[in-house]
Amino acid sequence: MTLMENISEATEFILVGLTDAPELQIPLFIIFTLIFLITLDGNLGMIVLILLDSRLHTPMYFFLSNLSLVDCVYASAVTPKVMEGFLTGHKIISYNACAAQMFFFAAFAITESFILASMAFDRHAAVCKPLHYSATMTGPMCVLMVTVSYVCGLLQSSIHVAFTFHLSFCHSNVINHFFRDIPPLLALSCSDIHINDIIIFILASFDVVFTLFIILNSYLLIFIAILRMHSAEGRKKAFSTCASHLTHLTTVSIFFGTIIFMYLQPSSSHSMDNDKIASVFYTMVIPMLNPVVYSLRNKEVKSAFKKVVGNSKS
Repeated sequence: MTLMENISEATEFILVGLTDAPELQIPLFIIFTLIFLITLDGNLGMIVLILLDSRLHTPMYFFLSNLSLVDCVYASAVTPKVMEGFLTGHKIISYNACAAQMFFFAAFAITESFILASMAFDRHAAVCKPLHYSATMTGPMCVLMVTVSYVCGLLQSSIHVAFTFHLSFCHSNVINHFFRDIPPLLALSCSDIHINDIIIFILASFDVVFTLFIILNSYLLIFIAILRMHSAEGRKKAFSTCASHLTHLTTVSIFFGTIIFMYLQPSSSHSMDNDKIASVFYTMVIPMLNPVVYSLRNKEVKSAFKKVVGNSKS
């Protein structure tokens, strides 16, 4: 058996991590632990509030609860292993665990983009076509939109994992990254990755173009509709309805900006050091920011929180 065959059949990968500097391991462990705890508390808390308060049983909060669930899952697929690496220095992951992490992260990251588009469409229907809102955003329609989001994520992730782990990894088993993302794994392969690059570009382009078009078009139409309102009270109410969503455009911009940077360039153009920095934003920062943005700028969520806290004390 040749050396190439031995390496291509390796049963584990070694992660380089964010940094090898010994003095940064504990501070980074503390920082990422806090980020992870805030992410879990914020998103799980949002899900519980929406379940417990009947006033939040609306399409907007149905999408928001699914966004929180998605953020919990894909943050949990990445962050704990990073924390373990900082604390123990153990950065080895088995071949199967590597594939599993890639699958869950990719599936729920892709799902998030489609749920964000669904949320934008929901707000567009609420502001621009309020008289038809209840007929447009029915329960079955909301369930269908979320189901399509999950199916797209799971299907595309399966394609990425299948094509990535069909390759031979004979250059090295050391991944220059802090988790098992597609670009750093392709960099290790001695197989022809031309097809992989095409698949990533086509699927990522479809996701980004389709979902960003819906998001930007929805908010543009919302903004135009608000400006056309003759009533100052109507404009105030419309802005109040979309305040957290408009603020959320900042996190949406970061999410899609880093996704475009990571996946819409050829593998040969990747700088792994820059990729690591970009990856921190969409794997850890965005899942933490989503519940914070929605809860801080949303009176209904604040009211539901006070109600739940009040009931627990009584």
